[in-house]
Amino acid sequence: MRIIRFLDNENNLLTGCVETSEIKKDSIESASVISGNIFDDFKVTDKVAKIKTIVVPINPVAILCIGLNYKMHAKETGMALPEHPVLFMKNPAAVTGPYSDIEIPKSCLDPLQVDYEVELAVIIGKSGKNIKQKDALDYVLGYTCANDISARRWQKHSGGGQWVRGKSFDTFCPLGPAIVTKDEICPQNLNLECRLNGEVMQQGSTSDMIFSVPELISRLSESMTLLAGTVILTGTPSGVGFTRVPPIFLKPGDLVQSSINGIGEMVNGVVAEK
Repeated sequence: MRIIRFLDNENNLLTGCVETSEIKKDSIESASVISGNIFDDFKVTDKVAKIKTIVVPINPVAILCIGLNYKMHAKETGMALPEHPVLFMKNPAAVTGPYSDIEIPKSCLDPLQVDYEVELAVIIGKSGKNIKQKDALDYVLGYTCANDISARRWQKHSGGGQWVRGKSFDTFCPLGPAIVTKDEICPQNLNLECRLNGEVMQQGSTSDMIFSVPELISRLSESMTLLAGTVILTGTPSGVGFTRVPPIFLKPGDLVQSSINGIGEMVNGVVAEK
């Protein structure tokens, strides 16, 4: 099942189900309306609604992020493979829609050091704690595409390294376009791609992950409850901007396309904060 949230022609916010295997911008016109809470009891109704705009598929209760979780990304940064998942968080207010603009904050315009990071996002479907790895996928609702937009100057330099600050500016977490339920795809066999102004910047596979999705869920839930509605960003493949020579960073006027096979594509313009 592919679950989306959207505005209909009367600007009602609805949750719906679509048949399309991979959702791209303007590729679908209508959806079957879902009633109920997708984290509890819900059903797909017979009602079909026209889609005006697809919006972010979930408002997360928490966003847990894993750094350095792809072998090739670790190699390009010159860092050793981590023995344990590197955990940081993003402010849930950083979430924005799959076709909304990414805003470069005033504090990041000089110098421009805002980077892109396409990632597989895991949506936790029911709360759990001390989850065994063999049971981990039982706690997953589904998967979606994310881009962990990162202000490198804040992350690496300001005040000794402000990871959460540098990752949490408004619009720094595009999500979508759909939640694909766990029965539809295998999380360890997905291709990810990020294009900047049409040029491929990142191209990788979740098979290159250091810590698999079940292992991440198990480790993150050790003595820490994962609430239903938590989003886990599972790391990014190689090709990020700061490792390039010369570095490539986002600037107003850019267009970022982030895609995962079996899920779909996000298209986000880049603008300066007003």
